[in-house]
Amino acid sequence: MDKLKVFESFVSVASKGSLTAAARAEGVAPAIMGRRLDALEAHLGVKLLVRTTRRISLTHEGTAFLEDCQRLLSDVANAEASVSAGGLKASGHLRITAPAGFGRRHVAPLVPKFRSIHPEVSVSLNLSDRVVDLAGEGFDCAVRVGDLPDSSLVSMRIADNRRLCVASPAYLALRGTPKLPADLNHHDCLTLSSDASQTRGWAFKVPQIGDEGSELIHLKPAGPLDCSDGQVLHDWCLSGWGIAWRSTWEVEAEIRSGKLVPVLEDFAAPSNGIHAVFSQRKHLPLRVRLWIDFLKQEYSQPHYWKTAT
Repeated sequence: MDKLKVFESFVSVASKGSLTAAARAEGVAPAIMGRRLDALEAHLGVKLLVRTTRRISLTHEGTAFLEDCQRLLSDVANAEASVSAGGLKASGHLRITAPAGFGRRHVAPLVPKFRSIHPEVSVSLNLSDRVVDLAGEGFDCAVRVGDLPDSSLVSMRIADNRRLCVASPAYLALRGTPKLPADLNHHDCLTLSSDASQTRGWAFKVPQIGDEGSELIHLKPAGPLDCSDGQVLHDWCLSGWGIAWRSTWEVEAEIRSGKLVPVLEDFAAPSNGIHAVFSQRKHLPLRVRLWIDFLKQEYSQPHYWKTAT
């Protein structure tokens, strides 16, 4: 049994949901495709597909084996490409996900550029503020901002992320500038209302009493306006409705133009990270490795964060 050919046939049948369609794509008779699948199931000792006259569906074992076969075939293709005359040549489909706000500004604009370098890779980009289950939902890589929870996933830091308080000049002219984090209790603070966001509050670095060091504290300021969407808070802040705690990737352009003013900078918390996150694998597909390397290179350019909008 040519295992690689049989694996390819199994993936084709499972993907197309039809023995006839898969056979047509490979240019063989449906009976040949059927014999390949019978041989594979006999070799493994499990049922991978439930075949009726109307449809083909995967068993539980078949679903798990399909993912392994797809990864194996991708690794074989990447291995062949990596030693070809053309050098590193990625192919296949790349599924990536990122937070909505960050993804719109700093992931989506880079996807076409990545494809222009690797034209044989197709890309699906999912933008969502929920924590996506990479393995369960079939994603190759996620870009995540901030502290990461402990998990079986592997992460690689690809850039720094700094958060600070900002307000419009009009708001500060009307209400004054806070000098200490505790002064936020007397200001209109624009906060996220999502239960899943900023659960520990706004982070500040404050001096320790009787010590030269500092400690990290978290405050949960209140205000008359809150929203579950960070872009709305950004817009409200620009309009002068209060102080917001935002990432520099979101507000740096407005700070440079003078539309927003950073406050409490002396108390800004240390940077956390922007990470590429992927499932635990011994060998990442070439397209995933190249995507992560590409992001890291783009984000490390000195001019990137000053020019990206």
